[in-house]
Formats: sequence, C-alpha cells, structure tokens
Amino acid sequence: MYCGKKVCVVVPAYNEEKQIPKVLNAMPDFIDQIVVIDDASRDRTCEIVKQYQQHQHHLILIEHYINKGVGGSIASGYKWARDHDYDIAVVMAGDGQMDPKELPDLLDAVVEDRADFSKGNRLFSGEAYKKIPKIRYFGNAFLSLMTKIASGYWHVADAQSGYTVVNKRILHTMDWDKMYKRYGQPNDLLVRLNIFNFRIADIPIEPVYNIGEKSGIHIPTVIFTISFLLIKLFFWRLKEKYIIRDFHPLILFYMLGAVCFPIGLIGGLYLLWLRIITTSSIQPTAPLFFAFFFLIGIQSLFFAMWFDMEYNRDLKDGYPHKRLK
Repeated sequence: MYCGKKVCVVVPAYNEEKQIPKVLNAMPDFIDQIVVIDDASRDRTCEIVKQYQQHQHHLILIEHYINKGVGGSIASGYKWARDHDYDIAVVMAGDGQMDPKELPDLLDAVVEDRADFSKGNRLFSGEAYKKIPKIRYFGNAFLSLMTKIASGYWHVADAQSGYTVVNKRILHTMDWDKMYKRYGQPNDLLVRLNIFNFRIADIPIEPVYNIGEKSGIHIPTVIFTISFLLIKLFFWRLKEKYIIRDFHPLILFYMLGAVCFPIGLIGGLYLLWLRIITTSSIQPTAPLFFAFFFLIGIQSLFFAMWFDMEYNRDLKDGYPHKRLK
C-alpha cells in the first residue's frame, strides 16, 4: 500500500519480451497488484510474464486474443482495478520508458487529494529537446497544443504521456469501453475527464529513451489521425459540457468566430489573389469588409478560449512540484 491506499499498476504490453522483465523487476515494493495486459503479442511476452507469476503472486496476466490497441489494453486494466475495488490505478507501459522512481511524485498528487488524475510531463525538463527524438518532440508539442484547446486543460502539456495515476472516483465514473482504443487514448481521456470536471496534476518527469524500446508509431500518420480525433472531441466536449450539462456563453463566441473568421480569411486571400496574381482592380471597400469579418472572428475565438480557460482554472493542481535538475 501507499499512504494507506491500495495501488494497482496496469502494464499494457505488445511484443515486449525484451523489455517486460525490466519493468517487472523495477516495480516498487509498495505496489499491491501488477496487471499485465498482453495485447495479442506475437513474441514470448506472455510466456515470460507467466514465468514471473510463479514467484510474484501479486502479478495478474490478462490476455487479449485479438489486438485491441494500447487504449484497449489500458481499458482492460482499469476495469480490472475498478472491479477489484482498488483506490488507485497507475499506468506504466511495458516498454520500460516510465521510471518507477518518478512514481511517488505522481501518486502524491492523488493521495493528498490535490488532484483526481496525475500524469507525467516530459516536456517540462530542459533535457527533453535533447533526449526525445526531434520528430516525436515536435509532434508531441503540436498535439499538446491541440489537446489544450480540445480538452480545456490549458495547464497540461505532453498530452501523449501515458504515465498516469487515477483515483477510485475516476475508475467508477468513466465508461472505459467508450475510450479510444489506439494511440489517441491519452488525448481522448483528457477530454472525457474535463466533462466531469476532474482535477489534473501535470508532474514533471525525465524523458526515458534509447533503452531498447521499439516504437511502432508512424509519426505523420499518428499526428493526422489524432488531430482529426481532437477536432471531433472538441465539438463533442462543447456540446456535452457547455450545452447539455450547463450553458455557457463561450458557445456563442465560438459560433461567431467559426462563421466570421473563415469569411474574413478566405475573402482576404481572394482579394490578394485578384490584386497580385491577376492584377485586377478591386472595390476600395472590399478589404475593409473582409478585414472586419477577420478581426471579429479571431477576437471571438480568443474570447471563447479565454472563457474556457477561466471556467477550468480550478481543475489545476496548484501545489508546487519538484524541480528537475
């Protein structure tokens, strides 16, 4: 137990025969239960975990006979922790990229009731740019910006971090079968947590790379897929949180911005094309007309984002965190 709380660690694993022993050997002694979810691996991952079960009686293996994706694996682990009445569920991937020494910092925010959900933030470290592969670093930064807008958690960065801690209330509130099943799972979860006004702590952690892990992520494809997912989740969150559950005027600002900004932008570009490319003459009032729509549109969008930020400001863990070296 950790500070009187029963802790379950969920370990999603897919073809991790080389890395899973490192993960299991490094588990802290205060962990009550380890649940490894093998997502239809094609290597010896299952066999190795079963060998560890012979001398680790707090180790459970859940086998997926059809690959469900990392989100599907995490959902299986969360449902197990929920059904067995654990106080806290931690996600630590089977590739060894999540340092167990960082876990107490993530747990403290939840155990001390400063937050309902805590996650690691690798981008906070000054070493992040050096340690994280550049294409993944910039891809993560771009998706983090989009996730801020889509989720309403403007204080949260490193949206792709899967090193997370959830409390019992989240375990019993969320419908885990509806959570996104693939690499967009962390982004999808943040949006769903915001709808229920759960508090989130963003905890600085050191990035861990080049320890033998193998990534199956094709960055351009993932960025496109998750970006499209975030756009859908953004509109879904606005409907669920600011129309169905409670009305907020930021909806009107977003609607005004969504209408005026494209008119001003497209109209302005069209006038530039007429004037520069075709050298056609344009009406003197035309630029003012489209400039008016552009300015009203972009100002409305900024006001809507500001309203969203203010509405969610209390969902931030305000306690100071550790300083990274």
